[in-house]
Amino acid sequence: MTPTRTIWITGASSGIGEALAMHWAAPGTMLILSSFDAKQLESAALNCEKQGAAVHTIVFDLTKENEISEAVTKVETLAPKIDILANVGGIGQRSLIIDTPTEVSRRIMETDFWGHATLTSKILPFMVKTGGGTIVVMSSLSGLFGFPQRSFYCAAKHALHGFFETLRLEHHKDNIYVTMVCPGRVKTKFSLSALTSTGEAHGLMDKGQENGVSVEYAAAKIDKAVRKHTKQIIIGGKEILMPYFKRFAPWLFYRIALKIDPNA
Repeated sequence: MTPTRTIWITGASSGIGEALAMHWAAPGTMLILSSFDAKQLESAALNCEKQGAAVHTIVFDLTKENEISEAVTKVETLAPKIDILANVGGIGQRSLIIDTPTEVSRRIMETDFWGHATLTSKILPFMVKTGGGTIVVMSSLSGLFGFPQRSFYCAAKHALHGFFETLRLEHHKDNIYVTMVCPGRVKTKFSLSALTSTGEAHGLMDKGQENGVSVEYAAAKIDKAVRKHTKQIIIGGKEILMPYFKRFAPWLFYRIALKIDPNA
């Protein structure tokens, strides 16, 4: 069967990225799944193939520009166009500013901002040339305000909003749509791999994350937003009130934020 649409997902080996792959896997869909974890990526690909999708995997590291360029070249040879590019891959942070060395902060920024900005910039001419498409960008509630032990993670997510808002405006006439996704607590293992001040994995599950919304729920919300060309969505439980507090009642936001355990 000739694919009727092509979707490229980074961070597809686990969490929301894998859930999106499963949600979009269907006959007539070509999925291009990417991650730096080859073993987990193959497992995700097999599950998507069982649902009838044509699946290709491309393993690369978001912090390495040469690998991003090679991935883009492969995608342009595989697909007639990119209907959806989902920038999902990323890494978290669990360290105070005063304790975080430059090499750790740069790694977070390289992964969570520069990786997505570079990948999108390189595939953008192809998307424009082939008629446009939708770019999904995984931000966070932390992309809408600052929060303790998330300094460089917040900085990267804030930067994504500025970059992709500009891209949306610059390429509106090229049928390029951008959906910013701001999840709160989602039940994934994301906090386990968050970087501490030593550059090692945090290795602990945040308490609130265990009770977060499911990845399937998040994937369904993202799919609906993409179909409606929604510019920004916020996903989660009661924590999604925080951006509204920040905007309309800053005093309340700060009172709550100072009381929240950063590892909760």
